[in-house]
Amino acid sequence: MDRNTVIGFILLAILLFLYLFVSTKNSQELQVQKKREQDSLALVKRFQDSVRIANDTAVVAAVAAQGDTAAIARPIIREERFQTVENEVIRISFTNKGGQPSAVELKNYVSGNGKPVILNGTTFDKISYSVNSGQGQSAQVGELFFDTATITRQPDGSQTIAFELPLNDGKLIHQFHLKPDSYLVDWNVQMNGADKLLTQGAFNLIWQSRPMQHEKDAAYERLQSTICFYEDNDFDYIMSKASHKFEKPVQWVSIAQQFFNITLIAGNSFSSGEVSWIKNAEDTSSVIASATANLQAKLPLGAMASVPMQLYFGPNDYKILKRQAPEMDKIVNLGRDMYAFVRPINKYIVMPVFNFFGSFIGSLGIVIALLTLFIRLLTSPLVYTSYLSGAKMKALRPEIEKLKARLGNDQQQVGVEQMKLFREAGVNPLGGCIPALLQIPIFFALYSFFNSSILLRGESFLWADDLSIYDSVIKFPFYIWGLGNHLSLFTLLATGTSFLISVYNMNMTPDQSNPALKYMPYIFPFILLFVFNRLPSALTWYYTVSNVITLVLQWVINNYIIDHDKILANIEANRKKPKVKPKWQERFEEMQESQKKLQETKKKPNQRG
Repeated sequence: MDRNTVIGFILLAILLFLYLFVSTKNSQELQVQKKREQDSLALVKRFQDSVRIANDTAVVAAVAAQGDTAAIARPIIREERFQTVENEVIRISFTNKGGQPSAVELKNYVSGNGKPVILNGTTFDKISYSVNSGQGQSAQVGELFFDTATITRQPDGSQTIAFELPLNDGKLIHQFHLKPDSYLVDWNVQMNGADKLLTQGAFNLIWQSRPMQHEKDAAYERLQSTICFYEDNDFDYIMSKASHKFEKPVQWVSIAQQFFNITLIAGNSFSSGEVSWIKNAEDTSSVIASATANLQAKLPLGAMASVPMQLYFGPNDYKILKRQAPEMDKIVNLGRDMYAFVRPINKYIVMPVFNFFGSFIGSLGIVIALLTLFIRLLTSPLVYTSYLSGAKMKALRPEIEKLKARLGNDQQQVGVEQMKLFREAGVNPLGGCIPALLQIPIFFALYSFFNSSILLRGESFLWADDLSIYDSVIKFPFYIWGLGNHLSLFTLLATGTSFLISVYNMNMTPDQSNPALKYMPYIFPFILLFVFNRLPSALTWYYTVSNVITLVLQWVINNYIIDHDKILANIEANRKKPKVKPKWQERFEEMQESQKKLQETKKKPNQRG
C-alpha cells in the first residue's frame, strides 16, 4: 500500500513540477527578453518620431497645395477630444485621435488595488494603419485627428458613434456600434476613395496593447498571461515564446491576462501577419506585457471599401466568450498542450457540477467542498480497490519478511519469489497503484480550473479574501526562495493533512528497510509546501478537503468495510487453485531469471581468481 501511494505521489509531483517548468522561462530567456525589450522600445520611439514627422509634412503639404503659403509657418494645431459611450457592463471613452477607443472601464469588476478595471488605457495602446495622405505622402491613421464624432441611439438601446476624416480627396469613416449588456464592439472602417487612400488595396493594421496589473500578484498574473489567436480554423497561443508569424488566415487575436482580455476579431480574416510581445518575468512593475500585432489584408480595388471588425473588452468568462467568435472560449485555460486531456473533465464534469452547486449556495468555499465530495464519491470505487489491494499486501507482509530474511541481500531473487507469492495468493501488486494514477488527471483538471475561473475572483471564504489567489496569513519583510514573501494557511493545512495521510499509511504497512519510504512522510509534504504556497487558495482548500476525506475513508474502509480475516481466507483459497500466468508476468519472470543467470556468470570468474 505505501509503495503504491508513494509512486502515485512522486508522479503527481513530477507532473506538477513539469507543468510549472514549462510555464516559466529560464535565465537565458530572461536575458534575451531584456535585450529585446530595449530594442523594441527604441524601435517604437523611432516609429513614433517618423510618424509625427510624416504627418506634419503631409498637413503642411496639403495647406500649401491650397495656396495658403503663410500657413506653413504657423504651428499645426491638434486637439484631442473624448466622448463616452456606455451600457450596463462597460464604459468606453473614445478619442478623435485615430478615431478609436482610448480606455474601457469594466463596471462589474474591481482591480486588486480597489480601483476600477481599465483596459486599453495607456498611451502605448492604439490601433492604426497606413493611408496615402497626399501626393507621395503617407500617414498613420492612429496619429491623425478625426472630426468630432456623432453619437446616435437606437430604439433597442444600442448606440453608434462615427468619426469622419476627409483625406486626399477621399474620406475615412470609423463607425463603432455597442449593443446593450455586451462587451463586444462592432467596428467598421469605411473608405470613400479607397483607390487613392490605399496602395494596391493593401490594408496593413498595427495593433499595440500594454495590459496592466489587475490582480494582487503581478508576477503570477504575468505568468498566466498569453497571446491567443485563431489561425486557419485552429486555436493556438504563445506564453513564454516572444513572437508568432501568421502563415495562414487569422480570424482573431487576443491579448489575454489571467482574468481579462482584449480581442481583435476580423469580419473577413486577415491573410497574414505577425504578433510579438515582451513579458519579463522578473519585472516588478505593474506592466504585464507589451504586445504588437501586424495584420495584413487585401481589399478589392475600387473607390469604396469596407473593413468589418469587432473589439472585445471583457472578462475571461467561458459562457460569454463562447458566444463571441469560434473557439474564443479556449482563452479560458481548462487544459492545454500536454494537459489538453483534462479539458473534457473540466467541461463535462467539473464546471457543470460547480455551477450546479453555485446556483443555490452563496459561498463558493462551500461549493468547492461539495465539488470535492462529489469527485471523491465518483472515484470511491477506485479508492476502495486501492485500499483492498493494500490490505492484501499487508496480509502477505509476514511472508514477505520471511523471504527477505531467508534470501538476504539477493534482491533479484527476492523479486522473483515475491512475484510467485503474489501469483499464488491472487494478489495484483499494481492494484493499488493504478487507481492512484487515474486520479492524477482530476487534480490537473482542477489545477487548470481554479487558476482560470473568474467566478472565484474576489470571492472570500473563511480567512481568505480572494479564492483566486493565495491566502496570506503571514507576510515576511524579505523574499524566501521557493516561498516568496508570504505563507498561506490553506497551504499549511494541505501539507499537514498530506503528512497525516503518509504517516497513517506507514503505520498500516510499515517497511523500515527502504530509507526512501521511511522519510517519504516528511519529504512529500515539504515539497508541497513550496509548490502550493503561491497557488490559488481555492486549489489548496480543495486539496485540504480531499485529504480530510481520504483520512476518513481510509479509517472507515480499513476498520469497518474490509474484512481482513476474509482476505486471508481468500488468499489461502487462491493458493489451492490452478494458476495460469499472465503473459506479462511470464515475460517479467523470464527477464528476472536472465538477469540472475547473468549475475551468476559474472561472479564465477571472480571465484576462480
